[in-house]
Amino acid sequence: MNIFITGGLGFVGRRLSKALLQDGHRVTAVGLTPEPDTIPHPAFHYIAADTTHPGDWQKSLADQEVVVNLAGKSIFTLWTARAKQQIYDSRILTTRNLVAGLPEGRDTLLLSTSAVGYYGDRGEDVLAEDEPPGDDFLATLARDWEKEAGAAAVKGTRVVLTRFGIVLDRGGGALATMIPAFRVFLGGALGSGQQWFPWIHMDDLVAALRFLIDRPVLHGPFNCAAPEPVRNEELAKTLGRKLHRPAVMPAPAFMIKLVLGEFGQVLLGSQRALPKKLFEAGFSFTYPDLEAALGEIVDR
Repeated sequence: MNIFITGGLGFVGRRLSKALLQDGHRVTAVGLTPEPDTIPHPAFHYIAADTTHPGDWQKSLADQEVVVNLAGKSIFTLWTARAKQQIYDSRILTTRNLVAGLPEGRDTLLLSTSAVGYYGDRGEDVLAEDEPPGDDFLATLARDWEKEAGAAAVKGTRVVLTRFGIVLDRGGGALATMIPAFRVFLGGALGSGQQWFPWIHMDDLVAALRFLIDRPVLHGPFNCAAPEPVRNEELAKTLGRKLHRPAVMPAPAFMIKLVLGEFGQVLLGSQRALPKKLFEAGFSFTYPDLEAALGEIVDR
């Protein structure tokens, strides 16, 4: 198949691109970097473009069978008004332009990223895909993001919305910050540590995306999170054990909020998200529990 990926050389995108190339697909990736560290494969093509603006890059959508939307400015920053607008626009405008560029009446799949932040801070609630959205910034962003993607359905496009948990892998994401801190004995829980931490191993995320691509009957939202969420305190203790370091440096809630402002509240929020629809569709996780997932990542 011809597969188009926004953010196709990012943290998740590069791993997905390589997996799809190994499956025999042709991959076109688009990103902001003019001369990135590309993937040396004859079936890989890269386009440098700002997808928040319409442009020639949209012409490549005409012959695509699958469009995977992974683009978006990182949320891991101080949330000034300008930063929040960039976070919002990078997702909303890109998705709007993708939908505008999709051909009418073609059997196309739009696999568009969202996040479990869709649900907001929900404490002990068990969150399956039919739960309503929250009302904070990230929840509003995810709701609007999904709405933009859903507009593709009027063109006859199959729309799948993937609500990511925190993706665990070396080389990026949360562990890129956590592992160095633990190695110098600065690791620990955030706030009370009792908030639920929805996570997924990178291998399982890539496998879930391939699973959703290959099953034409599936559509709508899917929680891409491991079936055994943990509390933040357990995450810290488990990572500490794997790195042979104590998890004894908790970050007090007031300090997180003082330093990080509104974004700090996100780190203290709780989403007990479960992959109900993936299970119902027959997907099987390689790393359903955190102990095994972190063990594989640290050993590697």
